[in-house]
Amino acid sequence: MIAKILATLLPVFLIAGCGVLYGRFRTPDIRGLNTLNMELFVPLLVFAVLADGQAPLEEYAGLALAAVVVVLGSGLLLWPVARWLKMDAKTFLPPMMFNNAGNMGVPLMVLAFGEAALPAAVVVFIIEMLLHFSVGLYMLNPGTPLWRLLRLPIVGASIAGLAVNLSGMPLPGWLLEAMHLLGGVCIPLMLFALGVRMLDIDLRDWRTGLLGALLCPLSGLVLAAPMVWWLGLTGLQAAVLWVFAALPPAVLNYLVAEQYRQEPQRVASLVLVGNLGSLVVMPLVLAVVFAYVVPG
Repeated sequence: MIAKILATLLPVFLIAGCGVLYGRFRTPDIRGLNTLNMELFVPLLVFAVLADGQAPLEEYAGLALAAVVVVLGSGLLLWPVARWLKMDAKTFLPPMMFNNAGNMGVPLMVLAFGEAALPAAVVVFIIEMLLHFSVGLYMLNPGTPLWRLLRLPIVGASIAGLAVNLSGMPLPGWLLEAMHLLGGVCIPLMLFALGVRMLDIDLRDWRTGLLGALLCPLSGLVLAAPMVWWLGLTGLQAAVLWVFAALPPAVLNYLVAEQYRQEPQRVASLVLVGNLGSLVVMPLVLAVVFAYVVPG
């Protein structure tokens, strides 16, 4: 069990660690790298996974619904906590809701459960991204037009991939393979970029970060439990939902807070300490998942 958990987590943190070390001694254009990843490699992977006829997407409707409940429910669950702590909900709630499903989630799920988990991992990643760029931006600025979603390459790739899959339109194997190869670049690149981004964040508000590191996965897991039971999720889908629910805050929360000038330093602490806290949280969650959800 310990060997399996280490085999899953060590590559994740080693690749992120490479990003930390490289960023410490060099000054890579991480913004340009992230732009390339989010505008080309990630959309290609999303399209290839969704368009592949071997992945019947109707089977993931329950998982998608559960992911929506985990994301939005976390905000509702922790809103009274934010008021009790006298913290601005716009600062505290987005990092608790929108987790690291991209940089950490997709690579972690694939390493933990194999390539068979990739469609499920992509589904929850898409849900998180769509909610972040709609509900998340609306929370920070109610005047944000939702049509901006259509300008995101990942949204276009998702719509096109869903259309191809649901229509049953066959695509040439060589085309899907090329997209899978290019899209596969995004997985290690996400982890590397996560490591580089960690250097931009400080620990001045570490108490807030510590609280978030506890409440972010806890709220997600509390909401995931009834959804697994109610929707009858089993096997890989249940495993992916448990991991998704326990993920730390996304680095994107810091970038968005900086853009909207919403206490970026406090959000930075929530993000950094939350991701450091995953060193403790994720082994525990994976131990339970390997023992009771996908044993063997």
